[in-house]
Amino acid sequence: MASEVAEKVINKVSLKAEGEEEEEEEDLVDPATAIKEMCAENSCSKYKARLDECNDRVTSKTKTSETCFEEILDFYHCVDHCAAPEIFKHVK
Repeated sequence: MASEVAEKVINKVSLKAEGEEEEEEEDLVDPATAIKEMCAENSCSKYKARLDECNDRVTSKTKTSETCFEEILDFYHCVDHCAAPEIFKHVK
């Protein structure tokens, strides 16, 4: 009789452990990614256009020393500046 009770308790504990394990496997979504994408599309579109323009110009040439470093920095600065206040609202 004691072994039957022990088996039932062990089965219940193992079932709970399996159920908890499934809940922990849920993927977390980083809200910063969506916020930065929104900023890139809306607030920083002029910087994105300048970066795309530069990128097209550089890739069309076979021999060039031009890079789009300045345009990349401007674009990332804009995205970070736009997104920071919204991202910090999600920080606990």
